[in-house]
Amino acid sequence: MTSIGSRVAVAASGALRKVGAAMENFGKQIEVTKYTERLVPSTRFVSVDGIAPIVSGSNNFVAPSASVIGNVSIGDHSSVWYGATVRGDVNKITVGSKTNIGDRAVVHVAKIQGDHPTFIGDNVSVGAGAVIHACTIKDFVIVGESAQVLDGATIESNTIIAPGSLVTAGTTVPSGELWSGAPAKKERALTTEEIASIAEAAHDTLELAYLHSIENAKDYKQLIEEAEDRLDRQLRKEGGAWFDPNDPDPEDVLGQGAPGRIFNSTLTNPEEGLKMRMEREKASN
Repeated sequence: MTSIGSRVAVAASGALRKVGAAMENFGKQIEVTKYTERLVPSTRFVSVDGIAPIVSGSNNFVAPSASVIGNVSIGDHSSVWYGATVRGDVNKITVGSKTNIGDRAVVHVAKIQGDHPTFIGDNVSVGAGAVIHACTIKDFVIVGESAQVLDGATIESNTIIAPGSLVTAGTTVPSGELWSGAPAKKERALTTEEIASIAEAAHDTLELAYLHSIENAKDYKQLIEEAEDRLDRQLRKEGGAWFDPNDPDPEDVLGQGAPGRIFNSTLTNPEEGLKMRMEREKASN
């Protein structure tokens, strides 16, 4: 009976596999739009008309959900943050070094209504949700969150555009000034401390970008290992089973931890215990 049952199961499974393969082939034949499944759905870099983005060196950070499209050049130590779009499809975009494009910011160009590429200099901070459209932003500038700089505008160096401001098309913002409002107007001259803060803001974001770059480069295995290690440390600490030789323990025995709590102690690594013993003997002599 067992032999007959196994033969029936094998025959049925083979028939089902053939039916499944036939259905898959039929589905491919009637498919109108081809679908390709990707391991990572987001695409950071996209070519347009055969022109691909250029990112200098390996010390940049482009977030997984950011999009850098077409004729775009990004300098060293610059970053494009989560959800941001840098789209050079009808003209060229140049981003200098140590510059950051904030979360959900949009950088675009113009071709139909005026020929305006976009140039962003060095040590520029573009705030979250800002719109930089077909304009020129020189070195050491802060464009605040949700601010807009429109076609043909020029922002000179050592300048701050306040959050939510609208720099209208063709406007030139002189160096050393704070502009705000919609449309944006000169608010006042910047202080020496405020001008220095522009470079500091770019540097602080650069350091944060390094951290995010390292974290985003980790694979699935590393993330699982780190999560397990954090949970392990938490449970041992809460349960009192974590032995730290630097913390005095009234139940400690000869510097090896309390009996029954031998995690991460020299009892689990005898060679470490020998090293400790030799160091104590040298210190006593």
